[in-house]
Amino acid sequence: MQKQIKVKPNSKKKAIEESSDGSLTVHLKSSPVDGKANKELIELLANKFDVSKSQIRIKSGLSSRTKWVEIDIDS
Repeated sequence: MQKQIKVKPNSKKKAIEESSDGSLTVHLKSSPVDGKANKELIELLANKFDVSKSQIRIKSGLSSRTKWVEIDIDS
């Protein structure tokens, strides 16, 4: 499964909001320095979709606020 995700770093709370088109907006407490925000994003998505962190890959947008993420839910 692939999802488009808009990341909002430096938020006061951790939250995941789903839009009607299936994309996600993820609020992260971490700042986008040294990959901290990406690591927190993967942890939140793993909890939401009940998969391990290794089953989630950021396909594009590694240093962007808009990312495409692939989630392997078949394993």
